[in-house]
Amino acid sequence: MQALRTRRDAGAERRSAIGGPERMRHGPRDDRRVAWLFLLPVIIGFGVFYAYPTIRGVWYSLTDYSVLNDPSYVGAENYRHLVGDEQFWNALKVTAYYVVVNIASQTIVALGLAALMHRLTRSVVLRAALLVPWLVPNVTIALLWAWLLDPSLGFVNHLLGMAGLDTTLSFNAPAWAMPLVALVNSWSYTGYTALLFYAGMLQIPGHLYDGAAIDGAGEVRMFRSITLPLLRPIVALVLVVSLIGSFQIFDTVAVVYQGKAPIPETRVIYYYIYQQAFTFFHMGYAAAVAMVLVVILGVLTTVQMRLLRASRSDLG
Repeated sequence: MQALRTRRDAGAERRSAIGGPERMRHGPRDDRRVAWLFLLPVIIGFGVFYAYPTIRGVWYSLTDYSVLNDPSYVGAENYRHLVGDEQFWNALKVTAYYVVVNIASQTIVALGLAALMHRLTRSVVLRAALLVPWLVPNVTIALLWAWLLDPSLGFVNHLLGMAGLDTTLSFNAPAWAMPLVALVNSWSYTGYTALLFYAGMLQIPGHLYDGAAIDGAGEVRMFRSITLPLLRPIVALVLVVSLIGSFQIFDTVAVVYQGKAPIPETRVIYYYIYQQAFTFFHMGYAAAVAMVLVVILGVLTTVQMRLLRASRSDLG
């Protein structure tokens, strides 16, 4: 007994020496200072590259700044002019049309590809192949499809002519211009979107599909009743990211028309902002259009997140 007490006292002395009881008396260690230290670079970057430019943009939207002269405050004059600007509303309408076509085609095809990979094959080679178009720069993709759809020398119109079909499929045809721009960008991003859906499907427990198969459910029924409901948070993420990215369409239009003014059917809102700022030097008015676009995206994103209940998952 004496030896046991001696060992216990020695252990207590060692714990006291390393500060064990002392640390317990003072409570758990506060790591908030270390956390703020790690967050500091991100906060500084956000302030320099996001917050400050946004504040400057709001200020410029209330001025008549045109690069050639110092900005002077004009209040809401730019916004009043924007309300009656037919070109602005046309650009917004064209962009909305592009967003609907792009997101609808991209999401539907990506869901189908992800479901096929999930239920039939999980080939790494196939997944890598799907990412190839996404890895190619948009400028290169725009140039590639501009050559393929050239009215005179394009391979696509050559095939259409051999089949006896109409060969007016080009970016200069008003009826085809915006659908072609939307489908080109859908082709580029569908593989990446499919991999996002595929990653979400891998989180769905396999026993749900096994139980449904035992009950006689087919693949279509399981996709509609199991996959889609449990994939809702991923669908919400993809739709929000796709919405914001689609409203930012610019490079494809700029490259396809190679410095020439695009036809009204393809003058998207970002190109309109670019023209106002760097062609006509109406920096203040361009900033006002950009601020309106920020508000529109904020409202649409909030509505999407609420309708899709993006913060909740049925897997829980």
